[in-house]
Amino acid sequence: MRTNTPAAAIEPDLQLARALFEQLRRDSDELHGVAHGITRDTYGAGEQRAHQLMAQTAHRLGLEVTTDAALNLYLTLPGRKREAPAVMTGSHLDSVPRGGNYDGAAGVVAGLAVLAGWIAAGAQPQCDVTVMGVRAEESAWFPVSYIGSKSAFGLLPAEALEILRLDTRRSLREHLAECGGRPAGIAAGEAHLAPARIACFLELHIEQGPVLVEAGEQVGVVTGICGSLRYRHARVLGDYAHSGATPRSHRRDAVAALAEVIARLQQDWAAMERAGQELTLTFGQVYTDAQQADISKVAGLASFGVDIRSRSTASLQEMERHLLAAVAAAEEKHGVRFELGERTGSQPAQMDAVLQDELQAAAQDMRLTHRRLPSGAGHDAALFANQGIPTAMLFVRNGNGSHNPDEAMELDDFAAGVRALAQVMAGRARLAPRH
Repeated sequence: MRTNTPAAAIEPDLQLARALFEQLRRDSDELHGVAHGITRDTYGAGEQRAHQLMAQTAHRLGLEVTTDAALNLYLTLPGRKREAPAVMTGSHLDSVPRGGNYDGAAGVVAGLAVLAGWIAAGAQPQCDVTVMGVRAEESAWFPVSYIGSKSAFGLLPAEALEILRLDTRRSLREHLAECGGRPAGIAAGEAHLAPARIACFLELHIEQGPVLVEAGEQVGVVTGICGSLRYRHARVLGDYAHSGATPRSHRRDAVAALAEVIARLQQDWAAMERAGQELTLTFGQVYTDAQQADISKVAGLASFGVDIRSRSTASLQEMERHLLAAVAAAEEKHGVRFELGERTGSQPAQMDAVLQDELQAAAQDMRLTHRRLPSGAGHDAALFANQGIPTAMLFVRNGNGSHNPDEAMELDDFAAGVRALAQVMAGRARLAPRH
């Protein structure tokens, strides 16, 4: 079908989008049993099924379908000038265990809906336009940030292939090979993507916090993405002792020492905020050894994880200094020893100012309620931005946050976001009727 509709006004295929969301949910239920939440495990059956669904859909649309060594998925509508840098969009297809159906997947579905609409309208871009289904964004499975997008640029360290998946205790190398990937290509630094060959990268994603919902706004133009600094497997070593027979002066209490560190860092965080810095600090895991700890014992071991996030590298570094100072003080006071373990993290990223303006203009043209806001969560878009690629993100309003089964994105809000995304993509790709 051909149409004289202006390129920017071509309607995305929202019926296709709805069908894909429904199939993604059914596939998770089939693989893991009908339960509360979605599980698309990284380099496992859940993520694999989602990638197969997107590839099959792309084949039906007549798109080019390719993968790289890490099995990232590239779904391409060829442009008239194939040598020109490509416009890219997309997101990840894996989920956290028992998460929601939209986190990540919405960005891939959005890209396919846009291309399906263009194809139905008989339109063609000047350059290639590619929807990327990124692998392994969620570090809930392998404790490494951005495995898929790093691999796409040849940036994943070879040693990361030996990291164990947290549930199976099998290596990334094993899981990747089992799914049909090529670990040797990753180890060799093989790059499928080159920054000079990418005109821009756009990622649509659900908002993972409450800002848009509480403000009654449909979409958000992301200004920057927080980096992270993490000690995932830290612990405090003290001595187990009788709770009644051991006076305070003779205790080496791991829990008391850790509690003091947490309390001190909360004060440091508040002081940094008062000074105008923007960051978050989270102790998401704090526990004693269930086999040894007891109500009648002084705890000799406490384990914890700490997650620090900010758009400012300086703020991340300052909070880490506070952490190390608090640990040193607690060790001296309580006679314990802290082992922080491996330090992991990701770099902050700023979104392209021109693309932010284009997304905001699209939202205004469509009379969408909107605002600009930072992303506290990490996204593959940060990796693209830090390669020097003009990058932007568009958040869609979503109730109940994310990383839980109760994600509540309304499809009308999704449709609004996809239309704004499509307008910017059409302008960047110089979409025109096919001759």
